[in-house]
Amino acid sequence: MRAQTLAPAAGWQWILGGFAIFRRNPLMLGMLVVTYWFTVIFLNVLPVVGALAASLAIPGLSVGLMQAARNIERGQPLGLQTLYGSLKENARTLLALGALYLCCTLGILGLSSLVDGGNLLKFMLSSSRAERAVVEDSDFLLPALFVTLLMMPVMMAYWFAPVLAAWHRLSLGRSLFFSFIACWMNWRPFLTYGAGLLLVAGILPGVLLGVLLVIVPGAANFVTAIVSVPMILIVAPTIFASFYVCYRDIFGISEIV
Repeated sequence: MRAQTLAPAAGWQWILGGFAIFRRNPLMLGMLVVTYWFTVIFLNVLPVVGALAASLAIPGLSVGLMQAARNIERGQPLGLQTLYGSLKENARTLLALGALYLCCTLGILGLSSLVDGGNLLKFMLSSSRAERAVVEDSDFLLPALFVTLLMMPVMMAYWFAPVLAAWHRLSLGRSLFFSFIACWMNWRPFLTYGAGLLLVAGILPGVLLGVLLVIVPGAANFVTAIVSVPMILIVAPTIFASFYVCYRDIFGISEIV
């Protein structure tokens, strides 16, 4: 595998490229993203094994969404089989990636107990309002920063790993290694990308929601729906498609092949 080092502005181009792919088939891509979310939610509500099942499935499902973006870009057909079919691509490695990510996340949350005595871990793992109420008044700033710092290399290693395992048949170790190196080489465009996502998915919707609530203060639920629906049906599919554009540009994959 060979990753390219891109200019910082490439991070913004990934978002624009994701929107360009979304515009080609907004209905199908939006439907697949919603199906992805419902699948993960359904798995999470299963008793005992729900969270584990969801974690194991997410790498394969994320590859399915990237496959959908690639199919749209190349003018190829797509459907539910595009989302679920990727679960079979190098399935053992994809399952191992999901399990490893879950273990790393829980391990890092456990380490945060050294900072706050376990309050953040209790809050994250609580399953009821009563359990959250016990620790919700705690100061989570320091443990959150601690978790973010430790999760950064984990996310770098995981970012491209599922697609490298599924499409390039790399082993668990090699997919994690090449993903980490690719992210490290392109930290500048990733910084731009993160700022762009914050603007598109956070700041702009927040400002719009605030303005509408000031204009129509008595219709909070309606205004929230007006802002939330485009987030679900436009912004979310664009972001998922941008993951594919990011992979395509860094690894130099042809748009036509």
